[in-house]
Amino acid sequence: MIDKRVQTLADALDGVADGCRIMVHGFGVAGVPEALLNALLERGTTGLTIIANGAGRADSAMQKLFAAGRIAKLIASSGRGRSVEPSPFEAGWKAGRVEFEIVPQGIFVERMRCAGAGLGGFYSPVGVGTKLAAGKEVRAIAGRDYVLEMPLTADVALLHAERGDRWGNLSYRYAERNFGPAMATAAALVVAEVDKIVELGDIAPMDAHTPGVFVDRLVEVT
Repeated sequence: MIDKRVQTLADALDGVADGCRIMVHGFGVAGVPEALLNALLERGTTGLTIIANGAGRADSAMQKLFAAGRIAKLIASSGRGRSVEPSPFEAGWKAGRVEFEIVPQGIFVERMRCAGAGLGGFYSPVGVGTKLAAGKEVRAIAGRDYVLEMPLTADVALLHAERGDRWGNLSYRYAERNFGPAMATAAALVVAEVDKIVELGDIAPMDAHTPGVFVDRLVEVT
């Protein structure tokens, strides 16, 4: 019997080790797996590379991880928070304790999609002639320059969804959907926190935004 449910957040993060590359779902506050991130903080895991849309709001679990010195590198579309004072991420980056790889948002999600589809990369006109293209292959196609962008993968993806069933099917609420479906295809281990675990059949096929085949562990949080 397929049953991907685990009882605790600690169980959900079992095996997440120092130095892991971790994708973190969310756009703004929508879909951020705060419970899993707080559990990661309690776990004490360090030397992490975080792959996320941004560095998180000032009061977020992500910023707590930066403040605790657990994150060595951030791959994201933005590092700016909503606080007036420099955030823990900004302070760490300016002091040289945190590496920051900035990726335009469209390129960010397309790199994950490529990883999930098993593709070797793609050529994009975004960033040609800028620092974003430094060190990357540039190729002329039909008289226009394009930058080769490589697939973006991770050891672990941490997701948040409104509902999930024991097979791991996930249904997101409105904007919670954002990067979750792409991240679920691009990571070796996919862990989801859900507001509610429902019975098989309660999630209609068209509402299974992330099919259970991509999900390894599921934990209900309140």
